[in-house]
Amino acid sequence: MTATDIDTAAVDHALMTTRAVRKRLDLDRPVEPEVILDCLRVATQAPTGSNLQTWRWIVVTDQAKRAALADLYARAIGPYLDVMENAFGNNPGSRPVIDSARHLVEILPRVPVLVVPCELGSFEDQRSFLRDAGYPIPISDNQAASGFYGSIWPAVWSFQVAARARGLGTALTTMHLGLEKDAGELLGIPETVSQIGLVPVAYYTGDTFKRASRRPAEEITYWNGWKEPWNPSA
Repeated sequence: MTATDIDTAAVDHALMTTRAVRKRLDLDRPVEPEVILDCLRVATQAPTGSNLQTWRWIVVTDQAKRAALADLYARAIGPYLDVMENAFGNNPGSRPVIDSARHLVEILPRVPVLVVPCELGSFEDQRSFLRDAGYPIPISDNQAASGFYGSIWPAVWSFQVAARARGLGTALTTMHLGLEKDAGELLGIPETVSQIGLVPVAYYTGDTFKRASRRPAEEITYWNGWKEPWNPSA
């Protein structure tokens, strides 16, 4: 297959209709392990820093562990949603998201699969490695964190798009990380491993996946400098 063999319309459609799904999840239909593995096979083809492939995936299907993980999530996100409610509860764009997030709290124990993406080490380890290796430029928090998390976010997104292509709904959340240590103890994750987020996975019960309302790319894209518009005649 060559680069020109790609069905651009199909790829664009999948990318533009992969939504955070919280309300239309089939809580009674099991998700086959092979389907999850198929999605992870796609995910592990994503680019990663220095091709080190330091990602790891915890697929949680055990009912008791799902319930315990959901409890940690509820404890961590509850106060956050209260803050968001006070700050943005009257915002028409934020209201549906807040309501959807509260719904996820309620149903999370029943979601058939919870996936916890992980990465070996931490962004501090990356900074220490470069410093000890004699890298001459001071490593900022932004640089260290961007490189570390940037090595797994593409894979997480690929997993979600692959799931969407198979009729599954997903929703990436990071709120359980407020109780990351407790989640690590629950799942036996060493402290030398960073949990990246939590992805509920279930079959989608809606009729179709749709595009979201977004600002035009032309309004938020700058050329050759901050807030410089594209100049066709340049």
